Amino acid sequence: MKASTSWAVRLVRGFARFWWDFLIGDTPELFAAVLVIIGVVSLVSLVGHENALAVVLLPALSVLALGGSVWRAWRASRRR
Repeated sequence: MKASTSWAVRLVRGFARFWWDFLIGDTPELFAAVLVIIGVVSLVSLVGHENALAVVLLPALSVLALGGSVWRAWRASRRR
């Protein structure tokens, strides 16, 4: 006979699954790209004290990440 899991364990698992689906979902490379972008912009701003560069770098890297994701999906759809 299988022991039933407690409500607390089910609650934690459900909460973790929600955040996994919400943050990572179908494209884990975008999640990784966001973490890298935030890290790079933070380093440029805090260590280099280049806030103007950070302001330009954030949207530029975001567009590159999104463009790369779209290009990768386009390539995958053409193979089918």
